Amino acid sequence: MDFAKMPDGLIPVIVQDAQTGQVLMLGYQNEEARRVTEQTGRVTFYSRSKQRLWTKGETSGNYLTVVSQHPDCDQDALLIRALPDGPTCHRGTTSCFEQPDQTAYPAPAVSFIAELERLVQRRQQFPNEDPKSYTVSLLRKGMPKIAQKVGEEAVETVIDAVGGNLEGLKGEAADLLYHLLVLLTASGLSLEDIVQVLRQRHTTISGGVRRE
Repeated sequence: MDFAKMPDGLIPVIVQDAQTGQVLMLGYQNEEARRVTEQTGRVTFYSRSKQRLWTKGETSGNYLTVVSQHPDCDQDALLIRALPDGPTCHRGTTSCFEQPDQTAYPAPAVSFIAELERLVQRRQQFPNEDPKSYTVSLLRKGMPKIAQKVGEEAVETVIDAVGGNLEGLKGEAADLLYHLLVLLTASGLSLEDIVQVLRQRHTTISGGVRRE
């Protein structure tokens, strides 16, 4: 980020819910706030009124956990996609921006799964950010436990599918996808590795033998 091009050394930061795509708030960062955000994984701003750093949620507990960060083309503004721990606004609302029609803007399903994968990877890389996290706990238990959980969720998914329990199927399938992401991360693999295999299988070879 090019903080030097801003007269006060502050860049505007837009925070977006990584799951729904809803814009949550606008704040400002200086270089130190940016550094603290990267180190802790929690969105931290520079308060122009208090003249100090403040981490969103430091009083309320409603932290914003960073999933990904996206500088604009001029390097003088930043979009942070985050997972909120509770209401973002001090008024107790989800967003600091008015939503007259209460309409959320859902992100594509595949996009959210990719965001979730990045969060799992961050939990592996920085376990001390949230040592009580279920993901951190599972990763620490190692591959045997992770593989066991994937197997359990797969069986439960099949049972609900065969039994026609659609609500149960949705929940178990979600659990299966999540635990599979943890398993891939623990194995040093990513969704992109799996997608590459799918692409190869999908590609129609002249006179080929396989199409999905």
